[in-house]
Amino acid sequence: MSGAHLAPASADGTVVIGSSQVPRHFNGAVQSGVATAVPSTQIFASPLRYDENWKPQPYLAESWEISADGKSVTLKLVKNAVFHDGKPVTSEDVAFSIMTIKANHPFQTMLAAVDKVDTPDPYTAVIQLKHPHPALLLAMSPALMPILPKHIYGDGQDVKSHPANLKPIGSGPFRLTEYKQGEFYTLEKFDKFFIPGRPKLDKIVVKLISDPNAMLVSLERGDVNALPLISAVRDIERLEKMPNVLVTEKGFAGIGPINWLAFNTKKKPLDDVRVRQAIAFATNRDFIISKLMGGKAAAATSPIAPGSPLDEPGVEMYKLDLAKSQKLLDDAGYPKKADGSRMALTIDYIPGNDEQQRNIAEYLRSQLKKVGINLDVRAASDFPTWAQRVSSFDFDLTMDTVFNWGDPVIGVDRTYLTSNIRKGIIWSNTQQYSNPRVDELLAAAGQETSAEKRKALYSEFQKIVVSDAPIHFINSTPYRNVFSKGLGGLPTTIWGIMSPLDELYWATPPRT
Repeated sequence: MSGAHLAPASADGTVVIGSSQVPRHFNGAVQSGVATAVPSTQIFASPLRYDENWKPQPYLAESWEISADGKSVTLKLVKNAVFHDGKPVTSEDVAFSIMTIKANHPFQTMLAAVDKVDTPDPYTAVIQLKHPHPALLLAMSPALMPILPKHIYGDGQDVKSHPANLKPIGSGPFRLTEYKQGEFYTLEKFDKFFIPGRPKLDKIVVKLISDPNAMLVSLERGDVNALPLISAVRDIERLEKMPNVLVTEKGFAGIGPINWLAFNTKKKPLDDVRVRQAIAFATNRDFIISKLMGGKAAAATSPIAPGSPLDEPGVEMYKLDLAKSQKLLDDAGYPKKADGSRMALTIDYIPGNDEQQRNIAEYLRSQLKKVGINLDVRAASDFPTWAQRVSSFDFDLTMDTVFNWGDPVIGVDRTYLTSNIRKGIIWSNTQQYSNPRVDELLAAAGQETSAEKRKALYSEFQKIVVSDAPIHFINSTPYRNVFSKGLGGLPTTIWGIMSPLDELYWATPPRT
């Protein structure tokens, strides 16, 4: 890579981020995931942003009001926001963006309740809903609702393949000035950003580094100043020993990443809840977390991630109990044969993340033998191969990692709704789990405007799902963000690095 393109990490006013996440493009309105969200949230502003306490804060909307019946939300926009090409941001852009996201974003439940957006004047947008939709405010976060310029994207071209996705114009704190595919991209300070005194940095350079070891060495040498979304336990342990860096677990509450064991509930013998529960009771979650993950991960025990205000702690914990596991298998009609085995099953896993996926699958192979289950660990050559197997229901058990995305309506419902059993779609209801009461609870909770009643509905939902065991929850993925110690204004909100870095600055000059 030519040094002429990259500002050195030692340049005051510049931060160099190392990342393995290569963006296909930069438009978070039509693409989910961290590879797009990290740059998209710098380039595009959104109506709201969130603090570390799950509280919405003004952004493009200086204020917002929910109607008494919960069926409309009125946004009052700031009057000084302009796009990077100098055109003002108006309610027309907000309306256009919301309807574009509703039509194109992979999270179809996120804005399903939106009927239309009225624009009574250039700085007022009224979102009209078919029914109350309490997840809407969280859906207005930077990673989920980038406001696009209508004068660029409203030209009739398909927004998913629009040329502007690679040369984006937003109203966020930074503008994209260079992208060398697969190598780096450069974001420079937008001088007309609508929040006075921000951004504090002049430039952010994201170096795309595929080799994890090379990424850590770059941080050690001072060639990069930040590494987001590190989850490999050995890497975390190595980083924690480095004297000049800060390793933080703050910044992931909104993402809510859960690592779990999923069952194909329509396939014998896993169509019997007792067999699924038996496997859960034979699994030692404490061992996985303390030994396989070096104590770096938190336990996950339900469909809603730890750290969410809606997490229900009073679910069945499936503490290791081999005797109970054996009895459940006996009761289900799978007695031990002469060779000590009861059944043979296959477990899949997502390739490329050994600690969270393959290592747990291998552990389960030896652990489940204790109760008479012979487990064959089946590798996939690449992610598409794994995704094809799981989404076409060609599996018994699989390891998986799925994000909550803040509100259950956005990232949790998709895994449990009967209506979301969609063959060929990964991260839908690939377990083929169906419980009419769960469908009712999720429908009610998705429209409940009382926080207390909503929490009660999700509490019942979590208890039922954990008891039905279409999934055995294991751990919260131990993500960390890593920063050079001289940096201040770190992104420690619920969205962390997937939010604007307009407050990031050098508190003490970077070492040279």
